Amino acid sequence: MSDDIKKYFNGLLQKVSGLYVIQITDRDGVPLLRVSQEKNLDFALMPSFIPTFTTACDQASKLGLGRNKTIISMYSNYQVVQMNKLPLILTFVGAENCNTGHILALEKQVDGYLEDIKQAVTEA
Repeated sequence: MSDDIKKYFNGLLQKVSGLYVIQITDRDGVPLLRVSQEKNLDFALMPSFIPTFTTACDQASKLGLGRNKTIISMYSNYQVVQMNKLPLILTFVGAENCNTGHILALEKQVDGYLEDIKQAVTEA
């Protein structure tokens, strides 16, 4: 993994107030990149959490509204924003008061950086 990509995502983590973790995984939940603050948030990054998102996206896409792109889950102390960037899943974990709109606005910004990772996953 390029140091530039990791540095870029670390920078994003610092720009969004209340954002704790950015993780990129493949569709099966295998971690490819993770940047985080000091806070330990392993609940959202457990092996079963990411594949459950994939299943939820598949089910939501059956509603007849088109392909599901993002799922936002709000908990008492955290929020989890997951973006479907097949073959990648992009997961953001933040505080309950983190600006969700700010996280969603990052989607277009990260697309260029995800292309290199997508290519590596596709070739593997």
